Amino acid sequence: MIRNVQVRGAQRAGEEAVRSNLTIRPGVSFSNTDIDESVRKLYATGYFSDVKIAVSGSTLVVTVSENQLVNQVVFNGNRKITDEKLAAVVQTQPLGPYSQTMINADIERLREAYRAIGRADVEITTQTAPVGQGRVNLAFVVNEGDRTKIADIDFVGNQAYGDGRLKSVIITKESGPLSFLTRKDVYSEDKLRADEDALRQFYYNHGYPDFRVISSNAVLDEAANKYNITFTVEEGQHYEYGPIAVESTVEGISGDDLKGLVETRQGNTYNAREIQRSMEAISKRVAAAGYPFARVTPRGDRNMGNHTIGVSYLVDQGERAYVERIEVRGNTRTRDYVIRREFDFSEGDAFNQEMISRAKRRLEALGYFTTVNISTAQGSAPDRVVVIVDVEDQSTGSFGIGAGYSAGGDGFLLEASIEEKNFLGRGQFIRVAVGGGLEEARSYNLSFTEPYFLGYRLAAGFDLFKSTTSSNSYYDYEEQGVTLRVTAPITEDLATTFRYTYKEIKYENDGAYGTDGLPFTADDNLSYPYVSMVNEGKFVQSSISQTLTYNTLDSQTLPREGIYATITHEYAGLGGDSDYYKISGRARYFHLLSTEADLVGSVAVGAGHVVSTGDNLHVFDQFTIGGRQIRGFENNGIGPRTVAHGDSLGGTTYFTASAEVSMPMPAFPEDFGLRAAFFADAGTLYGNDVNTGTSAVQGTGMSWRASVGAGIMWASPFGNIRFDYAHPVVKEDFDETQEFRFSMANQF
Repeated sequence: MIRNVQVRGAQRAGEEAVRSNLTIRPGVSFSNTDIDESVRKLYATGYFSDVKIAVSGSTLVVTVSENQLVNQVVFNGNRKITDEKLAAVVQTQPLGPYSQTMINADIERLREAYRAIGRADVEITTQTAPVGQGRVNLAFVVNEGDRTKIADIDFVGNQAYGDGRLKSVIITKESGPLSFLTRKDVYSEDKLRADEDALRQFYYNHGYPDFRVISSNAVLDEAANKYNITFTVEEGQHYEYGPIAVESTVEGISGDDLKGLVETRQGNTYNAREIQRSMEAISKRVAAAGYPFARVTPRGDRNMGNHTIGVSYLVDQGERAYVERIEVRGNTRTRDYVIRREFDFSEGDAFNQEMISRAKRRLEALGYFTTVNISTAQGSAPDRVVVIVDVEDQSTGSFGIGAGYSAGGDGFLLEASIEEKNFLGRGQFIRVAVGGGLEEARSYNLSFTEPYFLGYRLAAGFDLFKSTTSSNSYYDYEEQGVTLRVTAPITEDLATTFRYTYKEIKYENDGAYGTDGLPFTADDNLSYPYVSMVNEGKFVQSSISQTLTYNTLDSQTLPREGIYATITHEYAGLGGDSDYYKISGRARYFHLLSTEADLVGSVAVGAGHVVSTGDNLHVFDQFTIGGRQIRGFENNGIGPRTVAHGDSLGGTTYFTASAEVSMPMPAFPEDFGLRAAFFADAGTLYGNDVNTGTSAVQGTGMSWRASVGAGIMWASPFGNIRFDYAHPVVKEDFDETQEFRFSMANQF
């Protein structure tokens, strides 16, 4: 026991700061354990380089040697990471203690920051410069080195799918000439875990419920500064669904009534995603019937002989539990409410596990986060649950380039765009695009979408657009307008969109020659009555439309399974010069023809019809189709047109059909994204309700056109690039053809 404490050497820290970190107090018994703990606490402050504690009679003598203070922290040699970001990583701060232990930890933190951007061979040293009064300036000297690449990604144990197909599933990619743009060859432990999960989900959804990732190893070759990654997997047997049943113990709820909600079908390939969606649909229906705590449990009945799994969905009352609170963590940019609104419940509502799965899928589909994990923890009572949402924000802004070529007057066309799909962290979408051609073609677009309009799951927005062209033979064309739209989900796969569009179309004589061989004048309107508004200079369309969209594609970039279909009704006549009713639609079905060869087939059909609700249709009221629907032809290259000048009038009715098969390009790694395609297109555009006066019209009959061709598709770092060659095999003499087509659309 001591009577007092004497502190020596604490000139800057102060004696009281030393005493506050001691566990020994005058008048209280202590032991050597207390001395050791006091020494540890004093060292932990970082202010002392040496601490000694001794007892002299009834006095505790504490002798300390103070660390120098840091006057300033700077970073030298860094180019890939800014000073501000590095300063946020280190713990050593100005006016804080100069502690070698803390500095060593800071060096490791800086190395980890550089490893996260793909520079594992970074070298970091420190330099100090005394500035007097026990203070020093500290500099972290960074040698960033070269990018650490991924040399090889190998798979061991895979039989059903080749290495190339599995490489296209995972996030991490091998380094290539353009990897500095995609940044997908940056290794991290988190990405490796995400890749493991992506492989599991891929196999689970393709008939392999026993799939396991045995190991995933990344070995760094320090001499070459490259990683070699190996996934060792066990696929297991391929299974199909056996008998499907729904059993319910909930009073008033029959299993037979719920069976129509089940997506799994006997004889189909086992698919874990279909089971999850079936569970969610059943849970939602039962909850709507007044049982919010109902639990849906799938039970598998495995038949090892014929490799089938029967699935029984068991529905019971479940345990009563309530959501105490929802904790959102890790979001540095996205607002909390943007994440919370994807849940179908709030604090105090009934807890349902199927709703958790649905919310996770929605959050992942937003594209705002690199990872989304949702877990639960016990609340303040046995019937209370805390929902914990861990996310990691990612960049959502992009700069895009789109390019194409028209053999008409516009020639080469280029569009540049800037878009942000999580504007200010509010989940709003905004896009600005400007385009132009070698001739007089110009285009301007501004789009904005609020995905939760007025707090409801309604995506409302507007589009402003303006474009000019001089590709027509007798006038310059300019259109500008606005579209107001709102989209509402009906189911997970079905949505409806309502639009109002106001469009002004302006004309200006460009000095083209009329029927008499002289420059075009007002008299030539006698030969061009279908553009008699040339003298007036403006034509207005005001219309409302409604679109139903059905989308079950497994991928929006390279679909292999699923259907994408739309049908649109449009009525024009709310003022303006157009009076018509249109209906049009298109559906495309994708199917994986060969898993080993990654052979994807698709078929598409489309149709449309327009009728006048006034006197006659105008040129710009009718349908125009061409190379976008039937490759091998110009845009607006088929259908009714004038005999004298070959001017396209459009048509009242069209039908299109297309078949295509694509596969990875031989001799190229599959994850390079290069694919070959072979296709056949067919279609017809006929009928005419435009008053052409005395001008003769050809092509109004139902005459089919067809083409066959091949294309190359590349999911490049610059965007999705496609080059097609199509040869018309069935056409009319007056059709306008275009055998080569190039297009590029991008976000990077």
